[in-house]
Amino acid sequence: MHWGSGFWPVFPLIWVSIIAFFCWGASRWFGWRARQRHFEMPGEPNAMEILCRRYARGEIDGTTFDQMRERLESSAQPRY
Repeated sequence: MHWGSGFWPVFPLIWVSIIAFFCWGASRWFGWRARQRHFEMPGEPNAMEILCRRYARGEIDGTTFDQMRERLESSAQPRY
């Protein structure tokens, strides 16, 4: 079938737009932009839990624990 001489350049544009749409959808679905932000893994302990474990094992003393806890709590507050 012959569709005319002016219609053939449209086919590559259609395929490029379909591929671009699927790439955009995949990036939204899998959250590739979220990797740029800091997030915690569900199975890993946060910094406060690690600090408490170190104190419980006797790796750090009470004053060091208090200083580090205060520093962690002050850094966790949102900055405006």
